[in-house]
Amino acid sequence: MNYRLVQKLQQSIFSILFLSILLLVSACDQDDDPSPDVLNEDNAHVNEWIYKNMEFWYLWSNELPANPDKNSNPDEFFQSLLSDDDRFSWIQENYQDLLNSLQGISKEAGFEFVLYKEDDSNNILAQILYVKPASPADNAGLKRGDAITHFNGQQLNTTNYQDVLKGLGNSTFSITYKPLDIAQETFGEAKTMSLSTVVYTENPNFLSKVIEVNDKKIGYYVYNFFSPGTGTTEIYDNEMNDIFAGFKAKGVTDLVLDFRFNSGGSEVSANNLASLIVPNANDKIFFKREYNSKVEDEILKDPNAGPSLLQNKLKDKAENIGSQLPGRVYVLTGSRTASASELIINGLKPYMDVFLIGDVTYGKNVGSISLFDEEDPKNTWGMQPIVVKVSNALNQSDYSQGFTPNIENKDNNLFIYPLGDTREELLSKAIEQITGVPTTGRKAQVEKKEIIGHSLDNKRRSFNLTVEGPIPARVITQ
Repeated sequence: MNYRLVQKLQQSIFSILFLSILLLVSACDQDDDPSPDVLNEDNAHVNEWIYKNMEFWYLWSNELPANPDKNSNPDEFFQSLLSDDDRFSWIQENYQDLLNSLQGISKEAGFEFVLYKEDDSNNILAQILYVKPASPADNAGLKRGDAITHFNGQQLNTTNYQDVLKGLGNSTFSITYKPLDIAQETFGEAKTMSLSTVVYTENPNFLSKVIEVNDKKIGYYVYNFFSPGTGTTEIYDNEMNDIFAGFKAKGVTDLVLDFRFNSGGSEVSANNLASLIVPNANDKIFFKREYNSKVEDEILKDPNAGPSLLQNKLKDKAENIGSQLPGRVYVLTGSRTASASELIINGLKPYMDVFLIGDVTYGKNVGSISLFDEEDPKNTWGMQPIVVKVSNALNQSDYSQGFTPNIENKDNNLFIYPLGDTREELLSKAIEQITGVPTTGRKAQVEKKEIIGHSLDNKRRSFNLTVEGPIPARVITQ
C-alpha cells in the first residue's frame, strides 16, 4: 500500500492516536544526556529520525543505548541499536526499494534456487526450485530441477559462492547448468547461457489446481509470499479469492497449502487466506498483538483504538471452503517457511488440525512495520524494525524455534518433479495422508544433499511479517 491509501483507510480509526504519537515523537528531548560532537550533519539528521522512531516503536525499546553516536553511517547506526534477541530488523537506503521488495518487485532474472554441497567436494550446485512466468529465465527455457554449477564462468564452491552470487544483480550474467531429465533421472550435458535481469513484479499466487484421487478432490495451492497487490491495488488477494471460489465450486474435500518457498509478508493477505479456510470464520480471533509498553499504552487510552486494536479478527468471505474440509489442512513446509506463513499455521491451530509435511520452519513470531519519511528530501532511508510479538487465539506464541512437521522431510533430492505433479515428493506424501493409499511418488532416498543456503536468504521481503496498526506521520504499513 502507498502512503495515501493507508492514510485514507486508517484516518477514521487512528486520527487521535496519530496526533498523540506525533506530539510524543516531536517532544522527545535528547538534551538530558550529553551528546557526541556532530561531525557529519547528514548522518546525524537521518540517525536522529531513526532513534526517535525506534525509541517509540521498537519491541525492545527499553534496551536502546541512551546516548549513541549519531555520526556513523545510518546502516551502522541502526545495527548498533538492535537487541541481541533481534534477528530480523533491517534498514535500506532507499525506502521505495524497501516498499517494492515487500510487494515482490525486484531486479532479477526470475528464478529461485537452493544451494547444495556436492559429495566429497567443496563445489556447490544451485538447483532451481521454481521459475517465474514470463521472466528472462522462463523465456530462456530454464525449469525446476536444472542444476547450475557456474555463474559468470566461476565454479561455485564453499569459499566463493557468497561473493559470486552477488553478480546476479548485474544487468546480465552467464550460467553454466545441467538440465534435469526427470524421466531418466539424469542430468544432461552442461550448457552455458546468458541471462538478463529486469524489474520483475512477481505474483505470489504461483500455482493452483484440483487433484482428483479416488473419491477425493484436493485443492493444491502454491503461495510464495504474502502481498495484497502492487501500489494501491489488491489484485493478488482478489486473485486468491477467485482461486478459492474455484475450489469451492469444484467441491474440494481437502486442502494442501504449499509454503515451501514462502518466507512471509503482509498480515492483510494472511488474514485473507485464513478467512478462506477457517470454518465459520467471521469475527474469530486470528492473532493477538503485543507491542512495547509505550505503544500499548497509547493504543489502550485512545478512544478510537482501544483493546480491539490488539486483536486481528477473521472475516466472513463467500469463497470460504472451511465447511467442505474434514477439520484438517495440510501445509508443505521448508526451512525458509517463515513469518506470515507461520502466522497462518499458528493462527489456524485453535480451529482445525494443521498437518505439516516437510522441513522444520524458520521460527519467527514477531512482526514489523515500514518506517520512512517521504516528505524529507534529506532522508531517503526506510527501515523495517520489529515492533510486535504475535500469538494465536489460545495465546500460543512459542515457535521461535520453528514448527516441527508431523512428517519430516528436508525435500533435498536432486531428482525433483514439477510442482503439482502427484509424484512430487512432498505433495505425494500429503496425498497419501488424505487418501490412505500409497502414491507412485519417489520412494528411494537417493541423491540427498546437504543444504548450504537459499536464494530467499538474500531477498529483503524474506522473513517478514508486516503488520497493520496505529501509524504516526512517518510510518506506513504494507
